Amino acid sequence: MTQSQIETQPTALSRELALRIGLAANQMPEVSTGVLIGILSDAVGLPLTEDKFANLGMKTFRKAGGEELIKVPSEKVKSALRILKGEGVEAEENALRLDAYQDGDMPGSIRVACASNRAEELDGHFGSCNRFLVYQVSATELRLIDERSTTQPEDVEDKNKWRASLIGDCDVVYVASIGGPAAAKVVRANIHPIKHLTGGEARDVLGKLQTVLAGTPPPWLARIMGQEAATLAGFMEEADE
Repeated sequence: MTQSQIETQPTALSRELALRIGLAANQMPEVSTGVLIGILSDAVGLPLTEDKFANLGMKTFRKAGGEELIKVPSEKVKSALRILKGEGVEAEENALRLDAYQDGDMPGSIRVACASNRAEELDGHFGSCNRFLVYQVSATELRLIDERSTTQPEDVEDKNKWRASLIGDCDVVYVASIGGPAAAKVVRANIHPIKHLTGGEARDVLGKLQTVLAGTPPPWLARIMGQEAATLAGFMEEADE
């Protein structure tokens, strides 16, 4: 990407385009999200728009990708391009509806992020999920209050640290998987990571958390809730059920 392109790049992508780029990048693990944004900028010019993506052809896409796309299998590139054009994305995007929420609405609640790739599924790895779904959770109520794309700015040097900052207002993050170094950065951001290896519907998983909130929470959760706790459990709780 040229210096002039960088200077004229919009400060933020639309929610729709951010979702498409994140999903497309997941189809091509060999290419980072930042590199993909650079390829798209070279392919269609800035600003990036849905109309430009709709008219993007495979030949132009591959030419702009150069050596970066040569190492990616053809089927993955084709799948990524279909997603960039919006195929199979719109219905999923429209399925999400945020619940109304203002600070103070849910006394005694905590804020929980879920690593997600589609709908309201808890199915994402911390370092590669498309987005984080953010819920406000109390013993009696559960609200989806935000959806945060993980399409990162090109100048990000530490992806996992940036992702932790993206959910910095959350107390807990549920993930299907997370590596040790990433988990350490999450903990340093004062967020408690919980691995839920089997994944599933986020609301079902958080329903179990509500049961815990309604009872006697373990020390690590009591600390988050501001209750007295004698000890703090290990930095990661396993929730495989």
